[in-house]
Amino acid sequence: MNAENKIARLMRNTGPARFLIPAGLILIIFGIILLGFKTGNYTETVGKVTNVQQYIDHTGEDEQTVYDVSFDYTVDGKQYSGSFNGIGKAYNVGDEIKVFYDPEDPENTTNSKAGGIFGPVAIALGAAAVVGGVLTTVKAFRKDKELDEQIKAAGGSLKVEPLPKSQLTEYYVSYDGQMLRPGYIVEDGARNVVYEGKMEKNAIVGSRLFVFTDRRNGTAEEHEVGHTTTQTFNDEFFSAKSSFKFDGKKIWDVLHERGIRIATDLRSKFPNMTYTVSKDGRFFATVETSGKYVHEEDAAEHTLNIPVGRYYYRCWTNESDIALLFLTVFAISETEQAVVE
Repeated sequence: MNAENKIARLMRNTGPARFLIPAGLILIIFGIILLGFKTGNYTETVGKVTNVQQYIDHTGEDEQTVYDVSFDYTVDGKQYSGSFNGIGKAYNVGDEIKVFYDPEDPENTTNSKAGGIFGPVAIALGAAAVVGGVLTTVKAFRKDKELDEQIKAAGGSLKVEPLPKSQLTEYYVSYDGQMLRPGYIVEDGARNVVYEGKMEKNAIVGSRLFVFTDRRNGTAEEHEVGHTTTQTFNDEFFSAKSSFKFDGKKIWDVLHERGIRIATDLRSKFPNMTYTVSKDGRFFATVETSGKYVHEEDAAEHTLNIPVGRYYYRCWTNESDIALLFLTVFAISETEQAVVE
């Protein structure tokens, strides 16, 4: 795996931590500040409003009317004066107003004891966020290590160099053009369809039914394919992680179990994205985003190679397992993300 792909994968897999840990620390600090107010032991009493000033608050997105309210209240027979500024409730002179005061210093007042409740809650939520961020990161690194150990156990290499395309057989994976039940076909260099993944049943909710057919030997298998879901944290490019269920399991788990790892060259020769696919630590295929029918290089209308996203790919391999190659390209295409597993 090249260093570029390793860094990109590290950035993405630590996305939850890079969001949760700072957010958790902010909540913990906020909770500690709330605890500093020590309003939990404040005592409730009733004050009498002596003055009200009304004004418009322009600090928020929407203007709102707020009030500065002055009041008198009595504690142990002694009268005190206080005020609440910027409150949203309207009062008139002579109205009663709820007041919470500090028994140790009655001149300290507040109109709510919520700080005493929110402080511990904020700290607890912050701690949970920090722990969650750490655990998700540890889990991501642990999985990456397990996959590396799997490659080593198979006698492969963690860094796989692609073979020259001139030494490989070229295949072409393309969208089949169907709108309601779209699928993909795999063609060889002579435009013969050697493999096909056709959607037999579409579904807005739940799994879609595909039939994968190997045209070389006539075998066919049904597979349930879920809709793609994308997780992102803080809208960062390197935090986006897409997947879909394949026969009830995440597609990346299915490919990992079959020994597949994919390295992405983010500096791919413009305008193509290039993926180096390995199986058990050995080169398996090179996959490249493509324009439509660029393998017809002798046709003038196809000389301009402009990739069209998730629908067309050129592949180079010497492996006979076209089914696994197709599933890998299918996963890349359906998840629509540059950094893959």
